[in-house]
Amino acid sequence: MTRLNEKGQELVRAICQECETPSDVTKMLKELFAGTLEAMMQAELEEHLGYEKHSAEGDHSGNSRNGYGKKTIKSEWGEAEIAVPRDRNGTFEPKVIGKRQTRTDDIEARVMAMYGKGMTTREIEEYVRDIYRVDVSPSLVSKITDRIMPEVREWQARPLDDIYPVVFFDGVWFKGRSDGKVTKKCVYSVLGVTVEGKKEILGIWISESESASFWTSVFNDMKNRGVKDILIACHDNLTGFTKALETVYPQTENQLCIVHQIRNSLAFVGWKERKQMAADLKIIYTAPNLDEAEYQLEVFREKYGKKYPAILKSWDENWSELSVFFKYPTAVRRLIYTTNPVEGFHRMLRKYTKTRTLFPTDESLIKSIYMSIQEIHKKWANSVRDWTQIWGQFIIFFEDRLKGVRIA
Repeated sequence: MTRLNEKGQELVRAICQECETPSDVTKMLKELFAGTLEAMMQAELEEHLGYEKHSAEGDHSGNSRNGYGKKTIKSEWGEAEIAVPRDRNGTFEPKVIGKRQTRTDDIEARVMAMYGKGMTTREIEEYVRDIYRVDVSPSLVSKITDRIMPEVREWQARPLDDIYPVVFFDGVWFKGRSDGKVTKKCVYSVLGVTVEGKKEILGIWISESESASFWTSVFNDMKNRGVKDILIACHDNLTGFTKALETVYPQTENQLCIVHQIRNSLAFVGWKERKQMAADLKIIYTAPNLDEAEYQLEVFREKYGKKYPAILKSWDENWSELSVFFKYPTAVRRLIYTTNPVEGFHRMLRKYTKTRTLFPTDESLIKSIYMSIQEIHKKWANSVRDWTQIWGQFIIFFEDRLKGVRIA
């Protein structure tokens, strides 16, 4: 079964009659390609002028053909010189080949796509050289990808929704350079769930440490970009987070990650006891209501309190923020009891950035993460599980704060 239509087969037969070697085929294809471009530009010029060549309609029209300019075009067939038609008024700009365009395979776009999928500058250099036989140095790759920085800054400053029912906060560490030294830098990601139940990265912030002042600046940034209210904030007991949240979004409920609390608890326990303790902790956080959960916490205290007082101290200190989710039904609990949504985002982020062991600047780190986010967002087409049910519950629990809010 042939893939060519009749015209395609005629073209192949014509090429076969003229060519004896593969290089002859390449040469003819290059000529055909250049000729096709020239014919397309002639058609564009004709449309631009509004009359055919040598037509009387062009007399006294105010504009006319004005010869040709030469341009060398690089394509997968190699370099080819083409004649670019001009008009006397200089208003004609061909669309098939832009004014300053010298390539037809849009290597820059491909470089950006490869960078966004996690390839290093060295890997991109080798790939482009092998596939396109074009030398693209790592510095040129960096310059090409640097062109996205205005877009990154625009994205980081873009307006956000008025309200987000649930927002997750978490950090992921990368190696970078600071004053010539290799340091660890944490990228804090804020993942919001919209009123339609869609996941969205609201922004990323880089810091080498956590503090109330840092989180206050993050919340103020979000507020300045339009976020008037957050119903529930989920996080892993981040330093200074609660104090900062109370100053900017005082009505927001603060849910600590149960999974992290359990991990921290089991870190105090030997391997022989871990399985049993994990089972006993599960009885607490899977309790049907707050009263039963508090009863089971006391049962846990009697069993482990003397041997592991640090574990009970942590649960007691954080209980008010660990137990928020008990007021809600299963679907809501499943969404907010863990920071897994943002951790899942970070796992995907690691896949795209794993080949980059060191980021020379904060700008290169942000650039890489932003381009990775664009790839990850493509996989977030579906709404959060059971969102219709969850939204119905939120309408009841937060009736005053959700008045007038409608799902598009």
